[in-house]
Amino acid sequence: MAHSILIIEDEQDLALGVRDALTNAGFQAEVAGDGPSGLARLRASPFDLVVLDLMLPGMNGLELLKTLRRERQDVRVLILTAMAEEDDLIAGFQAGADDYMSKPFSPRELVARVEAQFRRRDSATPARARLDLPGGISVDLARLEVYRKGQVIPMTPREGDILEYLMRHRDKVVTRDDLLVDVWHYKSPNVETRTVDIHIVGLRRKIEVDPAKPQFIQTVRGKGYRWFS
Repeated sequence: MAHSILIIEDEQDLALGVRDALTNAGFQAEVAGDGPSGLARLRASPFDLVVLDLMLPGMNGLELLKTLRRERQDVRVLILTAMAEEDDLIAGFQAGADDYMSKPFSPRELVARVEAQFRRRDSATPARARLDLPGGISVDLARLEVYRKGQVIPMTPREGDILEYLMRHRDKVVTRDDLLVDVWHYKSPNVETRTVDIHIVGLRRKIEVDPAKPQFIQTVRGKGYRWFS
């Protein structure tokens, strides 16, 4: 059975173009033109993935995403945004987005991103590790929670994937391309995206004692990242 996708986008021509591209790629795709109707469709049907615009009438995409994540964790979400500021993108990922694309974008790349999401989902295995870090910080990868200073900070599934991958490869430098292929499951790492860097920033904010001076997820200049603990 084909994967089902809901496109929540108020620009009709864009929404129909995305729907046609996904349908031609073998997916079942439907369109909702505003936030409230999109949320109602998600509650009524078990869609596998959502292509979500952030600027929506009735309910903005970020609010919709937060509501969706309170109700469902299994559906993948790819956000569309004309906003490229790092804080805006981090807010989307912290709300539970799995990937993003900046407008304007290529329909072929969007299809490739969607296919990558399903490859990641279908090959995923549950994490079981619990990690105790210096500074009184503890990470539960099974529950996707960080415990620090008496607070429980939720992690996104993608952040959990990245952290688990870095830990498994602690003896080597992990490149951006490694993460795009092995964690995001892109067929090719040759895509224009800041998603790796933005996820690393968000993850550091949660697990580092001082995110400005990362101790655990270290940057190896010109090469990538290395886990050190």
